[in-house]
Amino acid sequence: MKEKDASTPPLVALIAGGTAGGIEGAITYPFEYAKTRVQLRGEHTVKNPFTVVGNVYKKEGIKALYMGCGTLVAGTVAKDAIRFMSFDSIKTAFSDPETGTLSPLRNLLAGMASGVVASTFAVTPTERLKTALIDDARHDKRFKSAWHCTKILVQEKGVLGALYRGYIATTAKQAGTTSVRLGSYNIMKDFTKKRNWPENSAIDFVKGMIAGTITTYATQPIDVVKTRAQSVKGAGVVEATKSVWQDYGIKGFWRGTVMRLGRTVMAGGILFTSYEQVVKILKPIMGANTVVPKLG
Repeated sequence: MKEKDASTPPLVALIAGGTAGGIEGAITYPFEYAKTRVQLRGEHTVKNPFTVVGNVYKKEGIKALYMGCGTLVAGTVAKDAIRFMSFDSIKTAFSDPETGTLSPLRNLLAGMASGVVASTFAVTPTERLKTALIDDARHDKRFKSAWHCTKILVQEKGVLGALYRGYIATTAKQAGTTSVRLGSYNIMKDFTKKRNWPENSAIDFVKGMIAGTITTYATQPIDVVKTRAQSVKGAGVVEATKSVWQDYGIKGFWRGTVMRLGRTVMAGGILFTSYEQVVKILKPIMGANTVVPKLG
C-alpha cells in the first residue's frame, strides 16, 4: 500500500479499486484458468501459458476459458473493497500513537491481518466456486453457472463445505502474499531512497513487478495446495499436500508458477492504468474532500 492520497475521497477509491480489479480479473482470467487446470490432478500440459490457453480454446472454445470468471471478478471487486477498508483500520490500530507510523514488523502484521479478513469475507468463497467450476468443466460438466454450482454444493456439502473448503490454505496464501509483497516492496523502496533514485511510475512499476515475482515463487506451494483442496471433491490441507507430493514430487508444489507469473506481470499494468483512469473520471463528479489509501 502507498501513503494516503489526500486528494482522493474514500468512495472514489473504493469504486475505482473495485472497477480496476474487475477489469484486470476479466482480461487476465485465461491465465488464471490455465494455472488452475495445470494444478488440478490429471492435467498433463506444457508449462507455456499461451499454449495451454490455445489448446483449451481449440478443443473447448472461448467459453471454456472463462468458466468461473464471474466468481473471480466478483471476488476481486469485493476483495479490493474489503482490503482497502480493513487495511486502513488495522493500520491505524497498529500504528505508533505518537508518530502515527508503522514499524516494518507492524506493517507486515497489518498486511497479514488484512489478508485474513479479505480471505474470510471474499476470497475463499469465490476461489472455491471458481476452482469447482473449472474442475467440473473438465469431466462431469454438472454445473450450468456459478449460482447453480453454489446450490448443488450447498445441498451436497453444506454451507461451510461448499464455500469454505480450503479456507486454511487460502487464508495462509492471502496472509503470506500480502506480507511478502509489502516486505519486499518496502525493502526495495528503502534501497532506492538511500541511493536517491528518482520516484516515478516506471520505478514503482518495476519494484511492484519484482515484489510480485518474489511473492509468486514464495507462496506458490500454498496456492497449489489450495487449488487441490478446493476441487469439486475437495480435500483437507494434509490430504491435498500428500496428493501433490505423490503425483509430482517436490516440483509439484510449483506447478502453474509460469501461468501465475504471466498474470501477475500483466495485472500490474492493467490494474494501475484502469484505477487511475476511473479516478480521473469520478473525482470531478464526486469531489475530493477525504483521504483514502491508494493502490500499491
